[in-house]
Amino acid sequence: MTEKLMSLKLRIWRQADARDKGSMVTYQLQNVSPDMSFLEMLDVLNERLTLDGEDPVAFDHDCREGICGMCSLVINGVPHGPEKATTTCQLHMRHFTDGETIDIEPWRAAAFPVVKDLVVDRRAFDKIIQAGGYISAPTGSAPDAHATPVPKADADLAFEAATCIGCGACVAACPNGSGMLFTAAKITHLGLLPQGQPERDTRVIDMINAHDEAGFGGCTNTGECTSVCPKGIPLETIARLNKDYRQALRASS
Repeated sequence: MTEKLMSLKLRIWRQADARDKGSMVTYQLQNVSPDMSFLEMLDVLNERLTLDGEDPVAFDHDCREGICGMCSLVINGVPHGPEKATTTCQLHMRHFTDGETIDIEPWRAAAFPVVKDLVVDRRAFDKIIQAGGYISAPTGSAPDAHATPVPKADADLAFEAATCIGCGACVAACPNGSGMLFTAAKITHLGLLPQGQPERDTRVIDMINAHDEAGFGGCTNTGECTSVCPKGIPLETIARLNKDYRQALRASS
């Protein structure tokens, strides 16, 4: 059976550098296989642009396995596109229709300035991690797995938070440009484990301060962040952060 190929109209944000104003540019792309991933489709476009002597579209990518969090694209107004719990690199063209117009833009947030085209600077996340995303641990060999018992419920919640890949979709979706879901995930997964207790209070205060200083907006619990999170991190993670933050403030006063 012959595979039915697709024709698409792509409206892509092009911006030469951080100083450029930028604009949407339209491209027609033919013979797109429905089995292509979204990034493979962009690869095909870039091959054509390169052969035509044009500047290819810059976009972030790395593992292409839904793990690294690099594939930061807003597709038709939704970070990572229309499929729930799916990164852009794992999104396939079968979820679009022949002749469809697809808008492709970068993350839009004050803390994520555009570098070029669809690439944004997400070093603000690194500053949050540097502020407190660590534990005090003695050097030496790894302890036995059963040396420090962890309740099953805590272990499950910690693992759920630890699945955050730091892609920034939560920031791009939030009307306030808040990075609180990311920050909450990093604080929560350490705060629930015995190894994370020595810095528990200082961690939450330092990381929230770093979040605010980096230019992220405040959280107003709209829930947009969780709806686009490719790993399905729940809104309750932010509630847990708020509880830890209040306790840390009381302990430091």
